[in-house]
Order: sequence, then structure tokens, then C-alpha cells
Amino acid sequence: MKILVVEDEEALAEALSEILKRNKYSVDAVYDGEDGLEYAMTGLYDCILLDIMLPKMNGLDVLRILRKKHISTPVLLLTAKSDIEDKINGLDSGADDFLTKPFVSGELLARVRALTRRKGEVITDEFTYGDVALNKSTFSLSREGQFVKLSLKEYQIMEMLMANPKQLIPKERFIEKIWGYESDVEYNNVEVYISFLRKKLHVIGSDVTIKTARGVGYFLEGGD
Repeated sequence: MKILVVEDEEALAEALSEILKRNKYSVDAVYDGEDGLEYAMTGLYDCILLDIMLPKMNGLDVLRILRKKHISTPVLLLTAKSDIEDKINGLDSGADDFLTKPFVSGELLARVRALTRRKGEVITDEFTYGDVALNKSTFSLSREGQFVKLSLKEYQIMEMLMANPKQLIPKERFIEKIWGYESDVEYNNVEVYISFLRKKLHVIGSDVTIKTARGVGYFLEGGD
């Protein structure tokens, strides 16, 4: 999953990013409201951590614009203020939750997990498609007792494919979600990791295959 951190205290933004990355999230961090709005408007993120007091544009204005533009990404507001009025204003502006600084990392992660639950369902540690299972805790791909370890990028690509079975995912989408909105990564980077995943699916004897739509992207097949 991909998280956007919008926080003007760069040391705090980096600390938040490190906590999230250690817990297997992909993270982009920006340091003012205008950049935060630009990144959030892409719709690439599964959750946004948004500070209220930001330069150039405050967090509540960013949030109001996002909701006006029908960007429904879950937003966790971060603020040093503890007044009930701030919480009311934030929630009324479209925030999904509120966390007052300072906070412990365990509470932050619990709130992020809660906000990224899909359609009210608890996210499990495992995706399944066809005869294979993808485990988030172990970064492994398995079939009937056979398993292989995946690198972080391999895991993230496979997660996108398994979360959208039989749906064509463009190469651009992989790059934006995994490497970042402003990354200069080229398409052949995606092709290399797809090749690795195909070999690992073969190693465990899976019937699932990663198909190529030439010049466009990839999709899973064989899960029936």
C-alpha cells in the first residue's frame, strides 16, 4: 500500500516515513500544502497523513479541495493542537480520523490500518488468486506447501496484480504506485521484476501466469 505524508517538519516527516516503510508501506513525503494537494490529486495513494499547519496552503484547505474534487482517499489529520474545535473542523472538512502530536508509533500504525481497510473488511496478511497465496508478513508466494521469497518490489507488483485479478494494469501505474509520482524509473524496470515473478511462479508450479498486453501493461490469468 502507498501512503502520502504531508508534514512541514522535515525531521518528523522522515521519521513517519521510516516507521511506515519498516511496516512494509510505500511512502512519499512532501513538506507544504501545495505539493500535498498536487500529489494527493493523483489518486495514487491508499491513505494520506496530513498536517493541519502547513506553509503555502493549510491542511484543512487541502482536504476541502480534495473532497470537492471527489478524491475519497482516507485522510488522517496530524496536528499539535488538541482543541476540540480543531477536531470538529477537521472532521467536518472531510477527514476520516484525527491524531494529536506527539503520538506513539503503535497508535499511528493502528489508525493507518483501520483507515486502509477495504469496504469495511479487515485486511488479512494474505492475498489469494487461483492456486497461489501472497503473504504480507513473510513476503512469500506459495502454492500447496511450496513457497518462494519475494523482494519488496516483487511483492508490491504481485500485490497490485492479485488485488486486481484479470484487470489490465498499465506499466505507468506500477511505476507511480511503487517507485513514486516523480520517479524517473523506466518501463524496463517493471519488465525485469515481472520476469522475476514469472520465474518464481514457475518454481512453485503455479497455474497462474502474468500476461502481457504489449506496449500497455500486465494482468493475471489462470485463476479459474
